[in-house]
Amino acid sequence: MSLAVAVTWHARPGTEERLEGILTEMSALTRAEPGCLIYQPHRSLDSPGVFFIYERFVDEAALNAHLAGEDYRRLVLDEAVALLEHRERSLYAVLDPA
Repeated sequence: MSLAVAVTWHARPGTEERLEGILTEMSALTRAEPGCLIYQPHRSLDSPGVFFIYERFVDEAALNAHLAGEDYRRLVLDEAVALLEHRERSLYAVLDPA
């Protein structure tokens, strides 16, 4: 069963451009991972400090490999998290994969 992950980041003021850079870098790296079907970051037009990331992985093992990976640790855990006011993450089972 493939999984979808919906993530929302709320930036601390003044960190928005760095977060956009992190997400741009993560896009290329994550899309190259085995098991990644989609990694698509977005930036709100109404609130430029709000970022939405939509991800899909072939299964839970692929998602766990992503979360345990060096790129995720270095860019997200070690850098991006400190730049956020808060973040939200929801995990979904994909019902009708296209």
